[in-house]
Amino acid sequence: MPDKSLAEAEYNQFRLFLEQHSGIVLGENKQYLVRSRLAPLMGKYNLPSLSDVVKHSMKPTERALRAEVIDAMTTNETLWFRDRYPFELLNNVLLPEYSKLGRPLKIWSAACSSGQEPYSLAMTILEYQQKKPGALSGGASIQATDLSPSMLERCKNAEYDSLALARGLSDERKRQFFDALPSGNMRIKDNVKRLVNFRAHNLLESYTLLGKFDIIFCRNVLIYFAPEAKAKILRQFAAALNPKGILFLGASESIAGLTDEFDMVRCNPGIYYQKKT
Repeated sequence: MPDKSLAEAEYNQFRLFLEQHSGIVLGENKQYLVRSRLAPLMGKYNLPSLSDVVKHSMKPTERALRAEVIDAMTTNETLWFRDRYPFELLNNVLLPEYSKLGRPLKIWSAACSSGQEPYSLAMTILEYQQKKPGALSGGASIQATDLSPSMLERCKNAEYDSLALARGLSDERKRQFFDALPSGNMRIKDNVKRLVNFRAHNLLESYTLLGKFDIIFCRNVLIYFAPEAKAKILRQFAAALNPKGILFLGASESIAGLTDEFDMVRCNPGIYYQKKT
């Protein structure tokens, strides 16, 4: 029977490795999470124990296994129009303001997981343009990034099963923005997909090649990082934003004590952070 045990010293070494290479911080006594995420790789790589998977993944020569291990450990759940208020703010407040600029609106969806957030943003933009013909005359684009190659493939394929579709999507939006497939799944329509570009990116690395943005969404992501990594990411977000650019974080996330480059803007409901001029 495969050995799925992991000694405490091995687990602590793996925690350090994961933080260094992805920024993700595993808490103490989360061996069960490592077991559930990495056990399938034992058979795939013909390794007799979970300990071997962990040891081999930390070797620089084992690139394929290392990539799959980091992929498995950094994949997080998501849903459509999560928390609702950021998308309502975008529709009711921000898009009318950006429409006045007459230039392209650029949005970044960071750590986009399986694509629900950037595609929700694209649907919000299309709905706004349907209500306001001629709005956003300069166009709009969404850059979506994630660390996980498997997640990015799912994003680009834009196909979702009934379980994923049930989480936050109205029947009206399914009809308007999806095509039904013979399998019973549904695929995002091309007019939505055209607004979104996907690429691999590690939030701990340079943002220079991504360009500048008006709005950044990085929601329910910073909670997984150590304080030093959070502060670094926030500094880089500020540098990647245009003057008075806007940052959306998760409802339970705070920048207090990490950066002084943003002003907090309270809305009803919710908040966002605006880059100081």
